[in-house]
Amino acid sequence: MTTLNSRVPEGPIKDKWTTYKDKINLVNPANKRNIDIIVVGTGLAGGSAAATLAELGYNVKAFAYQDSPRRAHSIAAQGGINASKNYMGDGDSNYRLFYDTVKGGDYRSREANVHRLAEVSGNIIDQCVAQGVPFARDYGGLLDNRSFGGVLVSRTFYAKGQTGQQLLLGAYSAMNRQIARGKIEMFNRHEMLDVVKIDGKARGIIARNLVTGELERHSAHAVVIATGGYGNVYFLSTNAMGSNVTASWKIHKRGAFFANPCFTQIHPTCIPRSGDYQSKLTLMSESLRNDGRIWVPAKLEDAKAIQEGKLKPTAIPEEDRDYYLERRYPAFGNLVPRDVASRAAKERCDAGYGVNATGEAVYLDFAAAIHRYGSEQAKIHGIKNPSEEKIIELGEGIIEAKYGNLFQMYEKIVDENPYKTPMMIYPATHYTMGGVWVDYNLMTTVPGLYCIGEANFSDHGANRLGASALMQGLADGYFVLPYTIGDYLADDIRTGKISTDSPEFDEVEKSVKDQLEFFVNNEGTHSVDYYHKKLGLIMWNKVGMSRNEKGLKEAIKEIQEIREDFWKNVKVPGSLNELNPELEKAGRVADFLELGELFAKDALDREESCGGHFREEHVTEDGEAKRDDKNYAYVAAWEYTGKPSEAILHKEQLEFKDIELKTRSYK
Repeated sequence: MTTLNSRVPEGPIKDKWTTYKDKINLVNPANKRNIDIIVVGTGLAGGSAAATLAELGYNVKAFAYQDSPRRAHSIAAQGGINASKNYMGDGDSNYRLFYDTVKGGDYRSREANVHRLAEVSGNIIDQCVAQGVPFARDYGGLLDNRSFGGVLVSRTFYAKGQTGQQLLLGAYSAMNRQIARGKIEMFNRHEMLDVVKIDGKARGIIARNLVTGELERHSAHAVVIATGGYGNVYFLSTNAMGSNVTASWKIHKRGAFFANPCFTQIHPTCIPRSGDYQSKLTLMSESLRNDGRIWVPAKLEDAKAIQEGKLKPTAIPEEDRDYYLERRYPAFGNLVPRDVASRAAKERCDAGYGVNATGEAVYLDFAAAIHRYGSEQAKIHGIKNPSEEKIIELGEGIIEAKYGNLFQMYEKIVDENPYKTPMMIYPATHYTMGGVWVDYNLMTTVPGLYCIGEANFSDHGANRLGASALMQGLADGYFVLPYTIGDYLADDIRTGKISTDSPEFDEVEKSVKDQLEFFVNNEGTHSVDYYHKKLGLIMWNKVGMSRNEKGLKEAIKEIQEIREDFWKNVKVPGSLNELNPELEKAGRVADFLELGELFAKDALDREESCGGHFREEHVTEDGEAKRDDKNYAYVAAWEYTGKPSEAILHKEQLEFKDIELKTRSYK
């Protein structure tokens, strides 16, 4: 059994990262030129890591299954990125960001990693401003901040509703500089299908050229996985349709432990599902909850009338509206953390108060914000006794400046004007806090194999606070991995080039080729999507926003049955040596069908409710999540043994020396 060693440095938490960097092994510039690093995935984590490692002098090979790193799913992030710079003078600090993140994650994250994240957060903003990222600015020209859920300060830097896009372009520009210098060799339209170990160390990958179908061998002294999360195990999610778990799952099957797969985030602010033939869901940024008020009708008959199309939300007076988040959580109101807001919406809709035809939606209303901003603007412009129409006009102008592209996106999808009619929102799968287990160095249980960004489990515990995903991805890529990987590579300065002409590469390439040939030769009757949708339905219904023992046991059995049928009856058209999207999907869904079972197994094993993991058997009297710190204050790291059902559980006990372990409350 592998011993889980988190390698957290000794000493006071505020000094751990500084002391660690002071004593770490380094690789001198001349030796970096002789060391190769593979980076799989070129979103914010992978792109920033590839650019920084190349800037340091390493030879980097970067892989993306898209046609350009610009198309990484990081581009879809909307609302902002957190940093504790206290520009608003409202009491923020590194410690408060550290505390909010640990509390927001329901005390299921590693303290040392989170404190390091808070420490480097300010550096990220400086780096991105230097790259030209157009963050929003206030009237005086200083960087502006807004608030996100789960905090009492404004620490979120943003670029309208397209922060992910602007940050990704910054990382991509840094990559392009290194590509031009020859320090990054870029492999677009390539998918990693397995990792190669030599003498127990990660020494390369097998990748498929998605245009020609050719399998390629690539060697390196270390491999970095930065391929995002596994939310598409639900089929319907806010993730890009290509987002998958394959790279993470392949390294799991080669010895990297998979941690906390059941910690998955259901985002409360998504456009509701419209029908059975939808392929993905669309996120509305959490930043909208700064100004939008969430409500449902207080009277059941009003909700029924709205569902039947007989009543408009604007016809319901204030006294007949239930602003349920403000009612239940007065201290945080509409800005409670995502898991809390999602469960509250589900509770209201399950009780019959949903506001669309399916009964699965609540309102996000901007009328009060428009009126407030309009009145303020009228005073600023010296307009005395402004008409109601003028106030609304001025208010809508402010809302458009802050959220215009989000409102435009909503109107294009729903065909309703959100300036005039409240938005409809409902929770949807969005982010995965679980992922590959890594130590303080961001190295997996396989030497030389690193995992960064959303693909690892490290920083968010059981629930991620809004605007912290971009923070973690860029922290890992720009400021953490470039230090920690040198400590490992210092022992490789005499190793020389790793040959791809070896039995290890032969064996892994053959296993990859055998699976691909099976898919194109299997005479099945059902498409890949047929199985993916069936899996997603089970995951959402039985391993979704709330879970119970009976449903989880049923899910495990049903997923096993689907997987068995998949390997007998899946049909993949086309051939190996061509552009074949169905073949790509087949491999990804095969991995989801294994992950889904481990996901449900992990949820069944964790007999508590915490963050995004809500077990119906473990709730407080007022319906909140009920943790069991005595028995479950640990990271569940699963070792692959051949079948998900036979995975071995390893525990990393979590210690809370700097933050008191207590019941999370936002009331």
